[in-house]
Amino acid sequence: MSAEAVADFELRWVDGAVGDGGEVSALLAAAAAADGVAPVSEQGLLALRGDSPVRHLLALSSGVVAGYAGLTPAHDEHPAMAEAAVAPAHRGRGIGRELVAAVLASGGSGARVWAHGKLPAAEAVAARLGLVAARELWQMRRPLATPQLPDVEVPAGIVVRHYAGPADDAELLRVNNAAFAWHPEQGGWTASELAQRRAESWFDPAGLFLAFAADDPGRLLGFHWTKVHRDENPPAGEVYVVGIDPAAQGRGLGRLLTLIGLHYLRDAGLGEVLLYTEADNTAAVRTYSRLGFGPAHIDIAYTEPDGFG
Repeated sequence: MSAEAVADFELRWVDGAVGDGGEVSALLAAAAAADGVAPVSEQGLLALRGDSPVRHLLALSSGVVAGYAGLTPAHDEHPAMAEAAVAPAHRGRGIGRELVAAVLASGGSGARVWAHGKLPAAEAVAARLGLVAARELWQMRRPLATPQLPDVEVPAGIVVRHYAGPADDAELLRVNNAAFAWHPEQGGWTASELAQRRAESWFDPAGLFLAFAADDPGRLLGFHWTKVHRDENPPAGEVYVVGIDPAAQGRGLGRLLTLIGLHYLRDAGLGEVLLYTEADNTAAVRTYSRLGFGPAHIDIAYTEPDGFG
């Protein structure tokens, strides 16, 4: 643990867990309530518990956690990624700017920091630090009642079933990591990361759909993992992950599995569904737009100009 004095607050790095449900969690909840958008992703929240490479940077003011940033180190060919938040009661003191500057400096060349929701305060911090947008993530939404969902037609030779338990995990990880080898957050999942999500209160095996060839039931072709956000009012469904084995691309499985999940969420009584996609993934944006989704929320990853590209 190291500390650095900044103005009337102190930045302190912490490696390992910073606790689940403690001061940091309370800060993140307060920021979400004030801004109407969560300042840290699901992956970032899981990292608070430890068993993660994420480094935590706390801004302490008179012993109180006034700001927080989480830094995922660079790995493989992916740059370091960070998220940050400042407690509403401590804003306007330069804490956000110092947190962002510190995590970008520690993250090395090409490091990026997420601004969830494209909030004016985050844009102002980026402008003061001379940062540029390097990545844009869209949340897209659609009602589940209208427009009417297309019927599900499972092609001959394809079998779709629910997740049957940990025995499915090896194939689920294989397809996920092959499908998202390019993705900084979704690619490279481990058995531990999968188990973490399976242990979450929202997990329902009935909402995880697996597609196989009828003549090769042991080799997964693709999957659709749905999620229900019961913290929203009213609750909303999510197209959490759709992954297709690259060797099975071009067979319409992405659309098929997406539709199966949408029908499942609608039949569960949910009124709306959301998903996340990269803004520059034109094929995915086109597919989801044709299914009635439209942009509802934008997250931007900022970096220093010489780290872009």
